[in-house]
Amino acid sequence: MVTTIPGSEILTSSLNMISQSLQIPVIIFLVIFAVFAVLAIGGLISEYTSRKKVSPELIEELIYSISNAESPSQIKDIIKNAKIYESQKVVLIKILRSSSLTIDSRQALAKKLIEFEENKFSKRIERTDVVTRIGPTLGLMGTLIPMGPGLAALGSGDVNTLANAIIVAFDTTVVGIGAGAVAYFVSKVRRRWYEEYLSNLDALIDSLLDKLKQ
Repeated sequence: MVTTIPGSEILTSSLNMISQSLQIPVIIFLVIFAVFAVLAIGGLISEYTSRKKVSPELIEELIYSISNAESPSQIKDIIKNAKIYESQKVVLIKILRSSSLTIDSRQALAKKLIEFEENKFSKRIERTDVVTRIGPTLGLMGTLIPMGPGLAALGSGDVNTLANAIIVAFDTTVVGIGAGAVAYFVSKVRRRWYEEYLSNLDALIDSLLDKLKQ
């Protein structure tokens, strides 16, 4: 004879109610994540088509040109005519205009401008990183939630309810893992692009700051 602990049925019923009440929100979020994954791929393709291929040779040439420039106006022309991103040009010109500042203040400005660029890219990657981590988790939740009632229905001989539960479980698993995989791919590619962007910008800023010290 199984002894029932007082209050255990209430706790079990409460857990079951909470679990089943999460099914609709989980499915809604999975649909949102699936749409987001499609839009993220579209955004990645759009970003790739507008992306400039900045070679190490170009950065090396710019560093030499900045170092050998004879005046701030010449440096400004070099920066404006360089085949780099417009946002990188904006940062470099801001630093160039800070020639009236002390060396420490100029370096502080450069550091802050780089941080702004890093934060801008971090916010873009954060969205896909969230889907990467939460997508598979929601997929697992969507798998487990309908299986409880489905197995209970099987005990009563209701095979149709179990079949429907399995369909929902498989669909949510596929969508959750698929959205997470797409988001991971987008984050991985963008992170590599942004690291290259920031590395090039950092090298150019160091060269410019060194020139302004002279």
